[in-house]
Amino acid sequence: MIESIQKFLSESLYNSDGVEVTIGTILILVLTLFFTHVLLRLARTMASKRLKEDDKNRFKTVFTFFKYIIFLVVIVTTLDASGVKVTALLAASTALFVGLGLGMQKLFQDIISGIFILIDGTITVNDIIEIDGKVGKVTHVSLRTTKAITNDDKILVIPNHKFLNEILYNWTQNNEVTREYVDVGVAYDADIDLVKALLLGIALQEEAILSKPSPAVFFENFGDSALEFRLRFYVNDSFNGLLIKSDLRFKIYESFKENNITIPFPQRDVHVVQKLS
Repeated sequence: MIESIQKFLSESLYNSDGVEVTIGTILILVLTLFFTHVLLRLARTMASKRLKEDDKNRFKTVFTFFKYIIFLVVIVTTLDASGVKVTALLAASTALFVGLGLGMQKLFQDIISGIFILIDGTITVNDIIEIDGKVGKVTHVSLRTTKAITNDDKILVIPNHKFLNEILYNWTQNNEVTREYVDVGVAYDADIDLVKALLLGIALQEEAILSKPSPAVFFENFGDSALEFRLRFYVNDSFNGLLIKSDLRFKIYESFKENNITIPFPQRDVHVVQKLS
């Protein structure tokens, strides 16, 4: 009986170029991978219990990457311990690995970048980010890509290597509160104290604008055709900043109109010079 089992396990499934794989080798490999999977799952569960909810997703993604590396090491080690000449197998596959390496160079860059992003928390879900002039709210961070949704409900799929190679603005990394502003010009004969009071009043009445830090009005410049003011305010919903600014502009226009404050437009004088013949 024992001899029959040994003979069965010694049956060769593959034998070429000095590399022999038997049924016993495959069985040992399967059992080793199974126990490795169980141990890794137990380790992940125990580690996740000590993490915050936001950190759990990052840990899970990074752990998945290292899990595959561990599986690869286990496979190579098990085959080598079972008598399989792994060096010969690797040597025969060198050309394949070189081709895969060249073809998947960008993929590896994305994965390595993704690991750095997840570990140091450069980007997390619900962050408002700006890259390449596009603004979006992060919905998912994986090893290869980061997904974000824009104001017009378009999905940005960003390769992770772009975050390391290009300038990234994370509007909400420190906190959710961001500073915004609206610029407006008034005629030179306008009452600037009234302009300031109206702008502050509009900002304080807007529900989306925070009362602390309080809004402020700045006299920016003497423009070519207008006195230039800037209304600065803070919001905790910068993703909808365009909508908030639009509402403010509507209210500023109506308030100025009611108080006879003119918003001028650029004017140019054209002088035509005729030469006497």
